[in-house]
Amino acid sequence: MALPRDIPCEEIMESLADGVFTVDTDFTITFFNRAAGAIAGIAPAEALGRKCWEVFHSSLCDGDCALGACIRDDATLSEKAIFIVRPDGRKVPVSISAAPLRDAAGRIVGGVETFRDIADLDRLRKEVDGVRTLEDIVTKNREMARHLDLLPPIAQSGATVLLLGESGTGKELFARALHNLSPRASGPFVAVNCGAIPGELLESELFGHARGAFTDAKTERKGRFALAAGGTLFLDEIGELPLPLQVKLLRVLQEHTYEPLGSDKTVAADARIIAATNRDLEAMAGSGAFRRDLFYRLSVARMALPPLRARPEDIPLLIATFIERLNLLREKSVVGISDAALRLLLRHDYPGNVRELQNILEYAFILCPSGRIGPEHLPDYLRPAPAAPQAGPDAPRTMRAAKYHAAKAALARHNGKTMAACRELGVTKDTLRRILEQGPGAEAEVESEQGMEKGRRKMPPAARRG
Repeated sequence: MALPRDIPCEEIMESLADGVFTVDTDFTITFFNRAAGAIAGIAPAEALGRKCWEVFHSSLCDGDCALGACIRDDATLSEKAIFIVRPDGRKVPVSISAAPLRDAAGRIVGGVETFRDIADLDRLRKEVDGVRTLEDIVTKNREMARHLDLLPPIAQSGATVLLLGESGTGKELFARALHNLSPRASGPFVAVNCGAIPGELLESELFGHARGAFTDAKTERKGRFALAAGGTLFLDEIGELPLPLQVKLLRVLQEHTYEPLGSDKTVAADARIIAATNRDLEAMAGSGAFRRDLFYRLSVARMALPPLRARPEDIPLLIATFIERLNLLREKSVVGISDAALRLLLRHDYPGNVRELQNILEYAFILCPSGRIGPEHLPDYLRPAPAAPQAGPDAPRTMRAAKYHAAKAALARHNGKTMAACRELGVTKDTLRRILEQGPGAEAEVESEQGMEKGRRKMPPAARRG
């Protein structure tokens, strides 16, 4: 069936559900339909006249432009999966098709590209692969997946939440997800590290202070509770909260009011509390180091996040996620990780958990400009130490001397970095210092004793007895 001749081509393209845009040979956008604007998160009028890479920030805009290749090679491209970045920072997976654009005489005057949002398809693929995602959290681990199932109802409930887990397991990520999925999502999310602020300043930091409350308090100051009004207050490292402040926090949870430091005015507290700690808060409550009543008030909903070493199936998934994000942040084109480097990362036990893995990959991005991350791009402490040389005539002859020479060699390999040498040797910083201070002196003593023994053997029996 032929199309009516009186319908303009632009009207036809505007009726499509797929995004469509055209560029000239300088890659300036000349047409941008409504669907393209909806997917890319920009009004069509704002896109016209701009360079296409300024609008899309796609994973191909760093020099491997698909549309540019089609124009240059007079070729077409179909159904290539990439991602674009919207102005709000959200990354959208899309499938693109591209072709040269010709005028009536058949000359190439630019290019045309169509794209469709495949986020739902991508989400379905991940579910088939066993990957669970929620907010910025990704996992294949069963226990973590159970926590993701609980997040939405707990977020909607408004209950106080206590997040437990080692440092670096993602407690703040969970806290932000609880905020974003709650009715308070439009309000502020305010985070306080209770262990990073001295106890004498923490009360003012949390509750604010009145003018003249202490020396140099020349004006009144709002605390974090006031700043978090209508939103969520995340109290990280809650186990470090001094006992006097625990009493005040308990009152906030019970009565939803507080008084700023140095003030007799009662202020309503309108912030949801989410607390987190890497300490055994229940044991602390049992020993009196933490108020038992506050512990139970905080743990209306309690979530214990597993360490990364207990979820090794997530390591390759997290590596892929971090590489994808770091490519965007650093404007690089790292395509993945080599098998040898992956084996090293899978063998590591991650005392710093997910945060340590992220730091490892950030370090690798410094050394790896493109291609695949290899063992040579990883921090030294992840690579196995070279095999010890065979003992020769100059090898240490005592345990103390062997320890001393091993310590010196480890420091040399790590350019004098003490903690890296300690990790390689499996010793504490104090032990390493003690080994170096003692030196190899005992070796000389043994050699002297061995020399004396040889001398004794050459003496007549009567002299040896004497």
